[in-house]
Amino acid sequence: MKVCVLASGSKGNATYVATPTTSLLIDLGSSCAYIEKKLQEIEVRPNQIDGILITHTHVDHIGGLRVFIKKYNTKIYLSKTMYEELKSLMLISNYQLIDSDFDINDIAVKIIKTSHDVADSNGYILENNGKSVVYITDTGYIHYKNYKRLQNKNLYIMESNHDVEMLMNGTYPYPIKQRILGDRGHLSNRDSSYYLSQFIGENTEGIVLAHLSEDNNTSELALTTLQEALKKEGHTVEHIIIATQKERTELIEV
Repeated sequence: MKVCVLASGSKGNATYVATPTTSLLIDLGSSCAYIEKKLQEIEVRPNQIDGILITHTHVDHIGGLRVFIKKYNTKIYLSKTMYEELKSLMLISNYQLIDSDFDINDIAVKIIKTSHDVADSNGYILENNGKSVVYITDTGYIHYKNYKRLQNKNLYIMESNHDVEMLMNGTYPYPIKQRILGDRGHLSNRDSSYYLSQFIGENTEGIVLAHLSEDNNTSELALTTLQEALKKEGHTVEHIIIATQKERTELIEV
């Protein structure tokens, strides 16, 4: 599989995942024009996208969706709850409701329920030809019942949203700080690094740290926290990427 995080952060999120025969997006929170531009940079035509997986309905994950599906009529994969939330905002005619693991052509999709302050939210494991990609952002924690399903995958795209000290010493109002820190908020650098140190295995080829706060985190802090957690558990992962808001990552192949 080939993977490229096109945008990641509080202003918009979208990730491209493809096999030789199937191309998907996870979320479409940036503008349609931005997504078209970033896809063009990796030589992908927007009308080649076979489907869009929605993680949840916050605007930074669906902000560009209405224009994109009106233009390309791309099939959307989302839960019934997400559909009910979105149908008043946009015309959704090409869609599939999902509530358990399913396939999109040659990609097996496993649903990981996440914990965020919306009515419903998902993370995903995508598998093809013995390779696997984990995508989890926007969650206050990862339930232990999912640990086994998440172990020893090839590539992890994992939220590392904030540094707790920066957040608490920052300018956000106290209720927002509590929301971010809560069980329905976001993973801190420390939380993300702990989970990754428990999940990775001999098959793990790379990690992408995603959804970093522009106000309450830095790339250096996120990376250092992860490296220290991996070292503590005796792990080494050479390929670690920090996804950003306005630039895509390299095209990663697993």
